[in-house]
Amino acid sequence: MRLVLASASPARRAVLRSAGVEPDVMVSDVDEEALLTELGEAGAAEKVTALAMAKARTVAGQVAGEVDGDGAAFDGIVVGCDSMLDLDGELVGKPGSVEAARGRWDQMAGRHGELVTGHAVIRVRGGRPEAEISGHAATLVTFASPTTAELEAYLAAGEPLSVAGAFTLDGLGGWFVEGIQGDPSNVVGISLPLTRHLLAQLGVAISDLWAASAPPAG
Repeated sequence: MRLVLASASPARRAVLRSAGVEPDVMVSDVDEEALLTELGEAGAAEKVTALAMAKARTVAGQVAGEVDGDGAAFDGIVVGCDSMLDLDGELVGKPGSVEAARGRWDQMAGRHGELVTGHAVIRVRGGRPEAEISGHAATLVTFASPTTAELEAYLAAGEPLSVAGAFTLDGLGGWFVEGIQGDPSNVVGISLPLTRHLLAQLGVAISDLWAASAPPAG
């Protein structure tokens, strides 16, 4: 059984790989800004879950038409995720520029924020999406107060520009996280506990994915 990750995030892929699953990666072409505009004043959980589902559905539609060398239709799982930082009710995504990232850290330093990740899982079998389920996970993050020199060095490294909340837990940004309450894998971008629960509700055991990822014997 294949697992397709509907995300370009190397961090999400690394989480799955370290947990025994080697995902295929297929990036969707979802217009995130348009969908967020459509969602209007919806809360953080609703927004990230809707984005995750839109990504998963787009990729599921693509893989459903695939056949292997023996003519067999795709049989597997598509997982979509989307993360945002909820900072006192303000949703913070990827800053995209040094100036925006610096402003985010001016807000975040010495404070708490909630990293919310939406998850969507779609079972594809026999050439069609068969069932889907979604959910979200939230982890409280306590941020340090980096010195001006530390922050400028972090910004110059480029890492915070393309990640939700302008920080990482598993990279350079980990130096500036004082602590978390909740699931650490969720902060990285995909909650292993939640993903396991969602898979189980679709009748898929984690061990099936381990078996699919195991190297051939001999």
